[in-house]
Amino acid sequence: MQYILEDKYIENIIPHQRKAFVDSLSGCRHDAEGFHMEYKDKNYQCLPMLEKIAESKIQAISFFSGCGGLDIGTQMAGAKIISTLDFEPATVETVKANDFFKFAEHKCDDIRNVSGRTYSKIIKNANPEKLILVGGPPCQPFSKAGYWITNEKRKAFNDERNMVGEYLRLIDEIRPDGFLLENVESILHPTNKEAVEYIEEKISKMGYFFKRYLANALEYGIPQKRKRVIFLASRKEINGEPEKLIPEEVEKVNVLDWIGRFDIPSLAETEESTKGKTYDFELSEVPPGHNYIALSARDNYPNPKFVANKRFWNFLLKLHPLQPSWTIAAQPGPWVGPFHWNNRRLRVQEVAAIQTFPMDYKFVGTRRVIQKQIGNAVPSLLGEKFVDHLIKNL
Repeated sequence: MQYILEDKYIENIIPHQRKAFVDSLSGCRHDAEGFHMEYKDKNYQCLPMLEKIAESKIQAISFFSGCGGLDIGTQMAGAKIISTLDFEPATVETVKANDFFKFAEHKCDDIRNVSGRTYSKIIKNANPEKLILVGGPPCQPFSKAGYWITNEKRKAFNDERNMVGEYLRLIDEIRPDGFLLENVESILHPTNKEAVEYIEEKISKMGYFFKRYLANALEYGIPQKRKRVIFLASRKEINGEPEKLIPEEVEKVNVLDWIGRFDIPSLAETEESTKGKTYDFELSEVPPGHNYIALSARDNYPNPKFVANKRFWNFLLKLHPLQPSWTIAAQPGPWVGPFHWNNRRLRVQEVAAIQTFPMDYKFVGTRRVIQKQIGNAVPSLLGEKFVDHLIKNL
């Protein structure tokens, strides 16, 4: 497929930075229409997989289900979701709105209000040959944002938002054949040593073998630099790891393959425009693949508008079509990226595609609510890779 980047979108970039960007498009034909880029549309649909999933005797219960990112991957890996749980009504409505999860019972509740007995009937009726649990307990206590707080003041593992212990409690009560526990990379920060030791000790005491992985989504073909810590546990010893792309393939992963198809006028959103807003012109000056620092003395910008390292790194951050995205945020500020290289905010379909949600997946809620749902999700194809590896080691 072919995508055309029009010259008008880079006309405000200062000459030496514009040249550097044009040089990065090596091999792309340029004419009066703009820069012609060849891309491979990598979007997919989940509903065609339902018939196969219906027959699966490997089944899963999902906790902290959110809008279903990890659950989509779980079913794509071959484990039928028979129950989901989340305490936010909007995310539960999203999961309910999708026939992809028609085999599941959906609960809207706090995990602290449920026990293993809650699931006895569900498990008995489903009668799985193998049962797994999947979940990503809330990560706010371990996020990098917490490092603005001094270690003396941080709650970390004792933070009331930390539901890791509750998830492990349910694992102990249900006693599945295996489980997946996902969290942010920052849980490995020395400040959170107590949390990691607790998780690993608890898993061992319950009689499971486990492996801890630090997964960079990019290495698994997801068009996003997003690192997550994933624990896989099974009653059998876990061997190896999910198959990664080779380095040469990783270098070719880019967002254009995932969002190129959505850059058409008929899919425009009211919320995407920055026209007339505070930093609209400055955004148009930032070269694709860069942030506000391009407009600072560090990058030889004349009459600098900003000082390098004085703002958050994702301020005026803009995607490069031939490179992967940065982490999609759940609650970005008005000038927090990544922005589209066409000097606008990303559309819902683009944000969802960067998280590798299928095209036929439905989201329920306002634009702001949907952004939060997608930003908090596990990329679906990353979930598929790890659940598939877990199933192979049950």
